Amino acid sequence: MREYNFDGLVGPTHNYGGLSPGNLASQSHVGEPSHPRDAALQGLEKMRFVSALGVGQAVLPPQPRPSLHALRALGFTGSDEEVITRAAREAEHLLRLTSSASSMWTANAATVAPSTDTADGRVHLTPANLSQMYHRAIEAETTHSVLRAIFSSEKHFAVHAPLPGSGHFADEGAANHTRLATPGHAGVHLLAWGRSAWQDVQGPSRFPARQTLEASQALARLHQLDAKSVLFPQQHPEGIDAGAFHTDVLAVGNERFLMLHELAFVDHAGLLAVLREKLGQDFRAVVATNAELPAKDAVKAYPFNSQVLTLPDGTMAIVAPIESRETPAARQFLERVVAEDTPVKAVHYLDVRQSMNNGGGPACLRQRVWLTDEERGAIKADVFYTPALHDSLAGWVRRHYREVLRPKDLQDPQLARETMTALDELTRILNLGSVYDFQR
Repeated sequence: MREYNFDGLVGPTHNYGGLSPGNLASQSHVGEPSHPRDAALQGLEKMRFVSALGVGQAVLPPQPRPSLHALRALGFTGSDEEVITRAAREAEHLLRLTSSASSMWTANAATVAPSTDTADGRVHLTPANLSQMYHRAIEAETTHSVLRAIFSSEKHFAVHAPLPGSGHFADEGAANHTRLATPGHAGVHLLAWGRSAWQDVQGPSRFPARQTLEASQALARLHQLDAKSVLFPQQHPEGIDAGAFHTDVLAVGNERFLMLHELAFVDHAGLLAVLREKLGQDFRAVVATNAELPAKDAVKAYPFNSQVLTLPDGTMAIVAPIESRETPAARQFLERVVAEDTPVKAVHYLDVRQSMNNGGGPACLRQRVWLTDEERGAIKADVFYTPALHDSLAGWVRRHYREVLRPKDLQDPQLARETMTALDELTRILNLGSVYDFQR
């Protein structure tokens, strides 16, 4: 079984709308000009780098934005141009919500369980409903369509519908999911949550908790996971209030290694004790205290929103945002991870500033999918990274993406037309078929 990182291609409407309370980077850059072309090319360069390390790499397409389907559901009628013009005039905030390029953060696209861990021996994928934030909730239907197109073999894959869109089952995807495994032990799934729909638990006071316990429990059932191999740790309320709206802002794990901030989970020491019992002596964990790495620095620099990757030689490497190198406490912590008795032997810093300015680091930009060779062969879409695909996608970006996008540009009906033209071509490049509503 090999891990593939399915990175989201940054969409043509990449902008700084400031739409996510609790996402401090998103809030701090609201209204600034964005650079969609640079953002997409930065993402492609990250894919090139990860692939060059010998790690499995693939891509997921962006979604049509502005979402004319969503705007029409909210009562805006007429031609495409009339819908956008009226929304800009009467409800500019709704136009911003429906123009978000947030599907680029594919850690929120779905939760995935490998076939080695599921009772029926298939890979299970459940698109996240993202019901806590409207601009993200409108992604679920298209994500489901895209995943069904890619993972189409029912012999090998079970692609579930998103959980019911009630706030009781608010699901944020793999950003709250960590799978750990050691030789000779069953994989352990951490399905974290920030609030409960029915249980009385202490939550954050400053920012909203997004994932519910009930959603995490439903995912474990849908994916047919052994109950002994699933843990449901609560996100620490203080961590959420510091800006860790998802688990992957303060914790990241890979196989036998976990690095986390002490404010990632309630009772992190107890959680680590259970993991050591389940995973044995090969399990390694490194904890950053708030004194060593203040939560505000962790949220600013995103050292935990890094990719921890297993290399062909069995060692691990961290792919971190360049902001982690520029923030002394974050850099020193990552240097300690390498220096200690852990599988991690190197840290690489990459420039993904266009994404970081909106609150998404390297780990936000990828969805982890574990595939056997047979499962890999069952995927007919051309989504797996090759140098030729890189060149094709880079050329596609340069042809279709604007260099600069300002808030007022979202009101330009031509932007929607440009996006549909670009995505129609992209589905042919990736051999996806008609996955978008405007193609049907």
